[in-house]
Amino acid sequence: MNEYDKKMIEAFIQKPEKTEWYINAFSKFNVNGIDKIAWVWSWWAFGGSVFYLLYRKAYLGALVFFIAYLASSVIPFGTILIWILQGGFSVYFIYLKYKSLKNEIESKVVDENERIETMKQLGGYNNWAIWVGVIINILPFIIILSYFGVFLSILSPNQSF
Repeated sequence: MNEYDKKMIEAFIQKPEKTEWYINAFSKFNVNGIDKIAWVWSWWAFGGSVFYLLYRKAYLGALVFFIAYLASSVIPFGTILIWILQGGFSVYFIYLKYKSLKNEIESKVVDENERIETMKQLGGYNNWAIWVGVIINILPFIIILSYFGVFLSILSPNQSF
């Protein structure tokens, strides 16, 4: 991989400590200029659900996995299967987003430095996805605990907890 491509990936990822990991992952999706899907495991994708893809601005992948989660919820252990598939294939959706953005930038911007700056502006990540993911994952526990508190107060109205 040439220096320009490395800089473009770094500009897209915007996390210097993660750039090398994504360079290695992206190299598995491209063999001599031909794109292919490949299994690249990410614990963040496995645990982060669709929010990992929203964080990385891979909206199409987030939509695909959201629909897959909905469809799999009626199948026993279907959600676990989708978690595993998301852990292995989410990075591919990030790669597709990167390639699409890179091709669009290269078709409109001639100067390499300007391309890298444009990628910095259009790439990156969404911090809000972390907060939404945390809230949505914690909310059911808060609701359960609040119902549990109401249930306890009904059982023992003269005691405070």
